[in-house]
Amino acid sequence: MKRLLLVVLSYVLLVAPASTQPAIKGKVLVILSSTDAIALQGGKTYKTGYFLNELAVPVKRLKEQGYSVTFANPNGNKPTMDIHSDSVNFFNKNDIEYQKIKAFHDNLVELKSPHKLADVVQNGLAQYDAVFFPGGHAPMQDLISDPSVRQVLLHFHQTGKPTTLICHAPISLIAAMPQADAFVLAMKQGNPKKAAEFTKKWQYQGYKMTIFSTAEEQIAESGQLQGKMLFYPQAALKTAGGDVRVATPWSSQVVQDRELITGQNPFSDNALAETLVKAIEKKEGNKIRRE
Repeated sequence: MKRLLLVVLSYVLLVAPASTQPAIKGKVLVILSSTDAIALQGGKTYKTGYFLNELAVPVKRLKEQGYSVTFANPNGNKPTMDIHSDSVNFFNKNDIEYQKIKAFHDNLVELKSPHKLADVVQNGLAQYDAVFFPGGHAPMQDLISDPSVRQVLLHFHQTGKPTTLICHAPISLIAAMPQADAFVLAMKQGNPKKAAEFTKKWQYQGYKMTIFSTAEEQIAESGQLQGKMLFYPQAALKTAGGDVRVATPWSSQVVQDRELITGQNPFSDNALAETLVKAIEKKEGNKIRRE
């Protein structure tokens, strides 16, 4: 009897799958900011970074659906989480959901040592099925005009692969402009008319999109920011030529136009994650049918 049990056990160990995790179906590039603060009016600064739920909810959904993720940022340094986002308030005050996502986030070992974005670009972007930019105010400081972000956006735009951004992260789309630095400077100087002169070759002109609204930003200014933004992200995208759609403050909204998927605020996290996964699978399905 013991011998029979040993034979059965040996067979199970040989044929049983090594893991219950789904097979890897593809790869998604996740781009974060390298900064932990943004400049405000009057020489003030605001300590920030990425938002917990805006990063972890979509990444968790991607992993559950069989996609691996590669984290990258401009400096290849450990990204900072905005402490204001570490709250059950962004999970509809559902403590069980908050604890689940927080535990998932804390176990993302690869998040602590992301790749340098320029190296990722050099190693080739064709291997990635989509790109995702989590929110938080930080992209306003560096991703908005980063040259490597520009190369990433151009690749995903030209190939029509899902380009997904949430909350403040859609401001990163400005980096696709050949003269993004000049556009940003004009906006900081309060001169949108001048800024519009640098938008002629912006790939996303006319695209429907959303971003953290001016109404939401003004609420944040009187609350967590305790200061005034140098310019509003909604106004910047509109000046650039985007067809900006915003919903009632703090309501979930996701806008999809061609390869571009944008979410308005932290409460758009689940809807954005679902839209992203569907877009990747649709793109892959079309590719298989063509082949």
